[in-house]
Amino acid sequence: MKKGISIWSFPADTLEKNFALAKKAGFEGVEVALDEKGEVSLESKEKDLLEVKRKANENGIELYSVASGLYWDYWLNDEDAAVREKAKDIVKKHLETASILGCESILVIPGSVNAEFAAPGKVIDYETAYNRSLEAILELKETAEQFKVEIGLENVWNKFLVSPLEMRDFIDKVGSKYVGSYLDVGNILFNGYPEHWISILGDRIKKVHFKDYRVAAGGLHGFVDLLAGDINYPAVMEALKSIGYDGWVSAEMIPNYTHYTETIIYNTSNAMDRILGRVK
Repeated sequence: MKKGISIWSFPADTLEKNFALAKKAGFEGVEVALDEKGEVSLESKEKDLLEVKRKANENGIELYSVASGLYWDYWLNDEDAAVREKAKDIVKKHLETASILGCESILVIPGSVNAEFAAPGKVIDYETAYNRSLEAILELKETAEQFKVEIGLENVWNKFLVSPLEMRDFIDKVGSKYVGSYLDVGNILFNGYPEHWISILGDRIKKVHFKDYRVAAGGLHGFVDLLAGDINYPAVMEALKSIGYDGWVSAEMIPNYTHYTETIIYNTSNAMDRILGRVK
């Protein structure tokens, strides 16, 4: 497995500086993110993205995936048809961006029934949400196939696709090797076990996020540094090996923007080395 880290794990700085820090800390790659504005954004032209790729290469960093937080603002299954169209346009730009950067995958939130921390009070009927999301992904798989970039559907706290059986069946209904699961092991522990999801989803898993969660804390406060929570990482690794997964695993941390920000990156790298069996 390859050792990567999400750009969201870093304090606000230029991509070039964060690439350099990631390399210095021992990471092989960085998962960048598509934003409204910035170095990798809806406004980026091909030349801008090729410059990002150049900076990554110069620092010895691979770019393999592009995440995005835009899907919290633009839901693929929104009640507003105009918002749904905007969300689909973002996915298409997302795929194009990943293709230019040379990335294998993008991270997409397939829609929501409710996401209280992102849109308080907003609730969409589950069956309606499911049908709209499926319709959108069935359409977007053609763009993914065109660019040869995978759409990884993330399991997040959106009260949607809440079990591995449901995620598996949704992916199978789409029926494309370019649409699969972006498995976040930390997000699962709130109501399940990541090793169960891994064995059920199998080769549908395109990419994996590593983070940790302390159940007793509850809510967003439960997310903690790797190996400081309740994730059974030996069981996770055994499950990943049992399905033959040998792709990227990305640490997705929540940095402290006030004190010793670089320490989080180094600590995360050390923890991942232990989890991946690179140190005893």
